[in-house]
Amino acid sequence: MTDRQDLLWNADVSPSDYATASEKYQEAILEQYKLCVEMADRVSARRNLANTFFLSVNTAAVAAVAALASHGLSTLSRWGIAAGLVILLAQCAAWWAMVRSYRQLNAAKYRVIGMLEERLPAFAYSRAEWVMLGEGRDWRRYLPLSHIEQWVPAIFALSYVLGSAALVMRR
Repeated sequence: MTDRQDLLWNADVSPSDYATASEKYQEAILEQYKLCVEMADRVSARRNLANTFFLSVNTAAVAAVAALASHGLSTLSRWGIAAGLVILLAQCAAWWAMVRSYRQLNAAKYRVIGMLEERLPAFAYSRAEWVMLGEGRDWRRYLPLSHIEQWVPAIFALSYVLGSAALVMRR
């Protein structure tokens, strides 16, 4: 366990560093650190809301197609199917881009958090936790949620393309 503790504690910062005028400096860094962690959490919460919105839209679209299918979907023209497909693919693309953007934003925030931790006694986020999770390289140890999130809009888009192709071929 000692090697993991080495990942957590910053050897360049000791309790004696807090006994001088630099204490106010350390307090300022700690406050900025807290703010950065809070903002990273808020970005994650916004990302979850966006995912919920897009998942709801896609669920409603699938339900609408199922309802239309039970009431004679064959009355739709190829142009109607193509227009619906374009709309659904566009919103899947927007969803995918949004998830990617949130992932990039949080990655930058966690890099900043890591830099702030260099001035604090512990590397809780940037080294200890991340290394213990295998840095996201081994999916059996930890599979980053943002990687999974990227697949969901792509899976919906693929199902829309295949479903539309099946409808057009039935004609």
